[in-house]
Amino acid sequence: MKFETIAIHAGQQADPSTGAVMTPVYLTSTFEQDGVGRPRQGYEYSRTLNPTRKALQDCLAALENGTWGLAFASGMAATDTTLRILSAGDHVISGNDVYGGTFRLFDKILRRFGLDFTFADTTDPENLAEAFTPNTRMVWIETPTNPLLAVSDIRAVAAMAKSHPNRPLLVVDNTFATPYLQQPLDLGADLVVHSMTKYLGGHSDVVGGAIIGRDAELGEKFAFLQNAMGGVLGPMDSFLVLRGLKTLPVRMDRHALNAEKIVAFLGAQPTVTRVIYPFDPGHPQAGVATKQMRNGGGMISFVMKGGREAAVRMVESTRLFTLAESLGGVESLIEIPAAMTHASTQGSSLQVDPGLVRLSVGIENVEDLIADLDQAMRE
Repeated sequence: MKFETIAIHAGQQADPSTGAVMTPVYLTSTFEQDGVGRPRQGYEYSRTLNPTRKALQDCLAALENGTWGLAFASGMAATDTTLRILSAGDHVISGNDVYGGTFRLFDKILRRFGLDFTFADTTDPENLAEAFTPNTRMVWIETPTNPLLAVSDIRAVAAMAKSHPNRPLLVVDNTFATPYLQQPLDLGADLVVHSMTKYLGGHSDVVGGAIIGRDAELGEKFAFLQNAMGGVLGPMDSFLVLRGLKTLPVRMDRHALNAEKIVAFLGAQPTVTRVIYPFDPGHPQAGVATKQMRNGGGMISFVMKGGREAAVRMVESTRLFTLAESLGGVESLIEIPAAMTHASTQGSSLQVDPGLVRLSVGIENVEDLIADLDQAMRE
């Protein structure tokens, strides 16, 4: 089946008891057992497994061409669980442009438990090669990154990881691209992580995260961690993400069409010094992006000529673009990463330009969106 069909049908079937076409929301904490230690159809307690969450997990696995998927209460819960497979003394190479919450977790929390982190430019093979140590057990990359939209060659990074004596796990945060634009497991990654709050849910009404992979042994380990730690996605939230996935392909195509026109508009503005978009010919990794992604997605970053003051004035003057954190919804959002989503990186090597503005381009009429940006830049 093609991606669009998988998004609507994978993991889902008419409810056998009622014929309901949509997966029911199983709002139950526990399940009747057929006998002592004999769960009916494998369900015993909703933290361990819930039918609505299982349908979502199966759909996620299919969309990423994985064999298993696990859903969590947030993207950060999924990220934290991914790192729990490591032990004190292990070394992790992380991209040097990652979501502020990821940096905070790695640098401020997990270091205290004995994990060692190196933040490296994973778009540069030589730079990445220098970051490996004898204790490297995991490589963590975002591509495109948040918020600078840098693109790493997943296949090349996977080859480097596999050539290391430890064969560290390659984890790709695929939140910005989604499985519709790229499928990291097919390019050699071991694990894919998502903040489902963003494009997978798509409507700014749910918070969730996911881990997806192919290796059965890894799947069992993460299922154990999911149950033991308990940061699972609830049935109602699972239903909302399932509903969002059904329109993921059409939404992502519209996000990209709008974004391309906005990139052209921004590139002609004298108040903008730099526009960053993966499929823009001027992007330093445009060749890699067009090779491994279906389209450029809906995220755009740009730098205002007047720095922080001009950026603040501009983002506070939009009328259609909502000044808010997060991304990936049908509505357009605007923010200043240095003061909002990436404030935790201040004073670090990952610190963000205070004049950088990030757009999450929605699916509204693009002429209205451009008009809004135009008037905001004139304020």
